[in-house]
This record gives sequence, C-alpha cells and structure tokens, in this order.
Amino acid sequence: MNERFFVTGALGCIGAWVVKHLVERGDQAVVYDLGDDARRLCDIVAEPLLAQVQFVRGDITDLAATRRAVAAAAPRAVVHLAGLQVPACRQDPVQGARVNVLGTMHLFDAALAAKVPRLVYASSAAVFGPSEDDGVAVDEHTPAEPVTHYGVFKRANEGTARIYWQEQNLASVGLRPLTVYGVGRDQGMTSGPTTAMKAAVLGRPFRIGFSGPTDFHFVGDTAAAFVAAADGGPPGAHVYNLHGDTLDVADFVRAIEAECPAAKGSLTIQGPRIPIPPELDGSAFRAAYPAVPHTPLAVGVRRTLAAFRDLAAAGRLDTRDLPST
Repeated sequence: MNERFFVTGALGCIGAWVVKHLVERGDQAVVYDLGDDARRLCDIVAEPLLAQVQFVRGDITDLAATRRAVAAAAPRAVVHLAGLQVPACRQDPVQGARVNVLGTMHLFDAALAAKVPRLVYASSAAVFGPSEDDGVAVDEHTPAEPVTHYGVFKRANEGTARIYWQEQNLASVGLRPLTVYGVGRDQGMTSGPTTAMKAAVLGRPFRIGFSGPTDFHFVGDTAAAFVAAADGGPPGAHVYNLHGDTLDVADFVRAIEAECPAAKGSLTIQGPRIPIPPELDGSAFRAAYPAVPHTPLAVGVRRTLAAFRDLAAAGRLDTRDLPST
C-alpha cells in the first residue's frame, strides 16, 4: 500500500506486531516512543524490513512535541498504543493518568491539528468489572464498572474519543482486548501465560499468577485488528470488544504441555481470578472487520513456542520476565 502510519508504543508487544504487519505489506511506520529498547521489534521483524521504520523519540505527555511529530509524519492514520499497564497504574495512579489519559488526549489533539482523518487506540476489557456469570459473553452495551485505575483511565479515553467525533468529526476506533499472548508479551497483569511458554522452552519452572477462565487473544490477530481499523471503517467513534478463545488458564497450560511434554508439572497456577468478565462478545467487531484473522489457541501456542525456540537457539531469548534461578 506504501502508506505512512504513526504508531505510539511500538516498542511494546502489540505495537511491535502492528509495525510488523505494516512493514510486511509495504507500508512505513513512524514509531514515536519515549524509550529506545527495540528488542521486541527485532524479535519479530526481519532486519531488512526495519529500514521501513522511522524512529522518533518523544513523550506523549509533551503536547507540543507530540503535535510536531504527528505533523511531520503526515500519516494516513494514528495507531495509539502507548500507555502504562495495570501494575504501574496501581503503583502511581497520578502518573498513570498523566500517561494514559492526558497522553491520549494529546494524540487526539495532535491528529486533529495535523488533519489526520483517523485514530485507533488501545482500550481494554479492564473497563468492565467482575462478572457474575461466566456463561455470558459481555458485549459493548454491558455496563462498564472498572475496578482498577487502569480500567477507569481506558474508559475515560473512550469518552474522549466520542467527544472528539461529536465536536471535531475526528473518526476513531478503540479496541478492547483481554489476555493477549505471544512473542513480546512480557509485561502486565496477564503476561504470565506467555512467560510460561518461554519457561517451557528453557526447561524452567514457572508459576502463573492468576487463575480461572479468561479470553485469550493471539497477538498477531490483535495487531491485525488495529491495522484493519486504521485502514478504515464506518464513520464515528466506535469501541469494539475483541474475542479470541475463552478457556481456563489450566487449559492453556495443558496446551503448552501438549507441545512441550517435558514441561509437564513444571508450570503451575496460583492466584486469584482476573476481575474482568472471562468472555468478550466480539461479534460487532467481526461484523465491521470480517477479514481479520482468528488464530485458534493451539495454533497460537505452537507458533509462539516455535518462535521462542528459534530465539533461544540464536541466543536472543530475553529472560528478564522469568524469575532468577
């Protein structure tokens, strides 16, 4: 397509996969990030394609700098994935709000000033509170009563997007994933299942810190959803749930063990359930974007384990998310 997209948070997990999707189809990604650790990108993007990535160091809490960066990029769309996750927001709610809420407003402001017609941003299933019925998939009309600062911040961003459409005609899409897994997922409340796969490849024990059912979403599919929403869609300010495969964390461990029999017994589960409904109704997103892929969990686990094996063989598997031995 040979288009340019402005991507924040591209040094994180989903952001790196968004960049991978863009450059593999021939687009250019302008990466705007405060950090400079590109290891997640290097793990999944072929080195020749990294030439299609333009790195701009900047802070989304700096409105003037963010405006300048978006204007200079003149992108087709903004894909906003930068933010602090649940543990960081719990530890420092003020900084969490500064980054997740004010930073998001800065991206909307910058897109509007640069006449960018579309902005796609990461919301989260954390906008919902605990479920009283595991058998009911929650849709976009389910009341949102978050129980974390992170969830409150994400819900505020959805309201910001709605007002920017109503008052400024800036189209947007917010996507709500839950438990994303795959290469690069090494931070956040629900990163444990991915770290467990890394441990299995290395023959090390690991304990996943939460239990019960949850909605697992392969990171490649998550990124494809953001890219599809950035390419276009119905006008307005839309928010969609993303659904993958809902199953118990214990079943996820069994899927790892099926691919790594030697890991049986070394991966354990201890911790409470996530205070979010375990199944999201993703039918509204599927209706709007029917071409976005769905990778069955067994396939996603197999692909992730294979990628971790390749990285380990090359001496490049990052183990900072594993307990020290």
